[in-house]
Amino acid sequence: MVYAFPGAGALDYFACHYGTSRLLFRGPQRPTDGDFIACLGGSETYGKYIPQPFADLVEGMLDMPVVNLGCANAGPDVYLAEEGVTALAARARAVVVQICGAQNLTNRYYAVHPRRNDRFLGATALLRSLFRDIDFTEFSFTRHMLTSLQAASPDRFEVVAEELRAAWVARMRLLLSRLPGPVVLLWMADVPPPSPARRADLTHAPLLVDAEMVAALKPQAATLLEVLPSAEARAAGTEGMAFGPLEGPAAANLPGPRHHAEVAARLAAVLAPLVGGVTKPSSG
Repeated sequence: MVYAFPGAGALDYFACHYGTSRLLFRGPQRPTDGDFIACLGGSETYGKYIPQPFADLVEGMLDMPVVNLGCANAGPDVYLAEEGVTALAARARAVVVQICGAQNLTNRYYAVHPRRNDRFLGATALLRSLFRDIDFTEFSFTRHMLTSLQAASPDRFEVVAEELRAAWVARMRLLLSRLPGPVVLLWMADVPPPSPARRADLTHAPLLVDAEMVAALKPQAATLLEVLPSAEARAAGTEGMAFGPLEGPAAANLPGPRHHAEVAARLAAVLAPLVGGVTKPSSG
């Protein structure tokens, strides 16, 4: 069943703040004065259109608060700019860090909004010089801009893509260095991390992230968990998601409840020994 509602607020995300951060996170707010697990990531971690995202499901399996610090369309910049959030995550018994795309971060070629990382703020002189034939005032979002650059010149686009890959690895390493507890890197996508030969693909999330880039992060993590959707999860599509009539295409590009349940089961099994908990049988 698909839960379709008329308004953009089809699902109540119980938005909340943690500490002094201006970022809005998915609630209800969880207790952080004792043991807890923290989850950092993008729209998938936040659970856009999902009544029960994987963070909620893991909490039920481990009987330990799981603080959902996911932000829609987040890149590493949003966490590096919010020291209060990373300080909170640093106190967690374990941290799940979803691997997000490399397009949503400020670099030598363009700047993104510090809290809404998918928002394109402007091109630098370096990018305008590289793409003199592009009017950058037409773009509001990074993905639209990069897709247009690739269509204009695949070779020149690759120059920008290499900058993004290098910046992404450096920022992710910096982020992980601020998380002293055990970190579980989560690859939650439709396909495995691609080989470098296929990394210019802008159709599969996480955009511009390849297997070599992921491998560069592994020394700073307790484990890497890849959870691709099962055949059943793929077939379910948007079943069980809550969205308005105009949000169907956006919902279809995000993991559905079955994929979240599969992620939660795998995460709980990995996290249990890290936090000293016992995994309860899944009811799904």
